[in-house]
Formats: sequence, C-alpha cells, structure tokens
Amino acid sequence: MAFSKELLDHIHVMQGDITTLEVDAIVNASNTSLLGGGGVDGAIHRAAGEGLLEECKTLNGARPGEAKITGGYNLPAKYVIHTPGPVYKNGNSGEEKTLGNSYYNAMMRAKENNLSSIAFPAISTGVYGYPKEDACRVAVKTVIDFMDKEEYHIDIYYVLFDSENYTIYKNYIKELNNEL
Repeated sequence: MAFSKELLDHIHVMQGDITTLEVDAIVNASNTSLLGGGGVDGAIHRAAGEGLLEECKTLNGARPGEAKITGGYNLPAKYVIHTPGPVYKNGNSGEEKTLGNSYYNAMMRAKENNLSSIAFPAISTGVYGYPKEDACRVAVKTVIDFMDKEEYHIDIYYVLFDSENYTIYKNYIKELNNEL
C-alpha cells in the first residue's frame, strides 16, 4: 500500500462511545434491515431517538457492503451512515470484498455530502465474527485508498469500544507510520 504521510495524519484512533462524537457523520455497523439491533447499531438507535428509526423505515434496508445516509437526530453527529458488514464464514466467501465495500461506500456517502469528518466503529468484528486484525487492515487500507484515489482528504476517526480493537488499530497505524 503506497500512500503519503499526509493521509495518515488524517487518521485518528480512539477508544470510547461513537455516539458521543461531534463529527459530521458516524458510521453505524447496521444489520440489513437498518432498523436497529445489538452492539453499536442498538447504541446509535437509542442515542439518536425515534426520528432515526422512522427515517430508516423509508430506506428499504441495505445489502451487506452498501451504505445509506440519514440525519443524526439526537446525536452530536449531523449524519449517520448505515452499512451492514459481512457475517464472517471462512474468509473465502467474499467477506473481505464486502467489508471493503462497507468502508468504501460509507466514504462515498461522506464525499457526496461534502463532509469533513467521519467516525467508524470496527465493522463486523462483534457478533458477525470477522477476525479483528484482518478487519482493521481492510478498514484502514480501504479508507486510505479512497482518500488517495478520490483526492478527498477528511478527518477519519476509528472509535473502538473495546480495548482489544483499540490496541489493534493503534498498533497498525503506528506500524504504517514507521514504514514511511
């Protein structure tokens, strides 16, 4: 992966609750119905309030890898970008491409709406079972490639709820910085 130090300067890793961030958009690792669920999906729906659910009902769901944007309602973020990630089977069932599409399409929604900041959770690493280190590499590579190819440099926040994902992302970004 060839990229500049400038692109890495746009990437921030933090541990915490994505629903509290004051960014243009937070990404919801949603299910395909987009109507709420467990994990980060449920937390976002609870924090945003009933308006988010009502708007999501008009979207007719999304396939894994797709991304749809809604208002942020009661969240500090202006928007929520919903993307169902893949359920991990065996690594040979198109999971990496689908996960990459989730990040790519979320970035595309951000670009289409001229956003300057976006926060991502670790998509598919909870109950969907995607191996955390592999998911981190897909997440970071896809976002850096998107910013590079689209010449669209925005602030990227990877907001990890659990310490294991936080450590994985922190170490991976450090590793990439050391390679430059």
